[in-house]
Amino acid sequence: METNISEIADGIYRLSTFVPDIAPPAGFTFNQFLVMGDQPLMFHTGLRKMFGLNLQALRRLMPPHELRWIAYGHYESDECGAMNEWLAVAPRAQAAHGHTGCMVSLNDMADRPPRMLADGEVVDLGGKRVRYIDTPHTPHGWDAGVLFEETTGTLLCGDLFTQLGNDRATTDRDIVGPAIAAEDVFKYSSLNPGMGATIRGLSRLDPRSLALMHGPSYTGDGAAALRALADDYDRRALRSVHAAELFAAA
Repeated sequence: METNISEIADGIYRLSTFVPDIAPPAGFTFNQFLVMGDQPLMFHTGLRKMFGLNLQALRRLMPPHELRWIAYGHYESDECGAMNEWLAVAPRAQAAHGHTGCMVSLNDMADRPPRMLADGEVVDLGGKRVRYIDTPHTPHGWDAGVLFEETTGTLLCGDLFTQLGNDRATTDRDIVGPAIAAEDVFKYSSLNPGMGATIRGLSRLDPRSLALMHGPSYTGDGAAALRALADDYDRRALRSVHAAELFAAA
């Protein structure tokens, strides 16, 4: 395996590691995103066992000890498995997440005290500005959240739009269809009645780029893609309710 680097928006870099053995023959990508600025931020730490690959890649962009912020979407090994390894090589870095994530995980798991971010709080990185947004149970646990980089209009959207394969780093093609197909395969989302509304709320940011953790980064009408994804999850949630009603009536 190797970690490849692509600039997906001005000063935002995708560090991508392709694993062909996951869901063959298509395979699966694991992506971290470096937001450059006076206080650089890494969104997602990558798996702990991939830390060496990601560290080598980061060194091609900047000295690792200059990292200032380490953030992620929700508590899961590919999102934050290497968190403490990054904290060790970046002595000024601080992990940052929402209230729930800090309360249930980070306060205990991080080797240094984390920065608790309020819903909607903006962190000025110096040249870049990232806004933290709570998205509980979307797509996974109650600690879930995303980051929106305001100067480039880039939504760092975590596991939303997850898809298989590794055919390109960036795309302007459809990402909703492949995401629907991946949901059919993995069934990875915590379906709930509010999921569509949460994703639809993100569409109001009108993002110009969508940075996918598993798949290519998308450039285009991000709001339309988010609304289409929300519609699919509304349909899935409704089917689940109907199935539960039929089971209860049986």
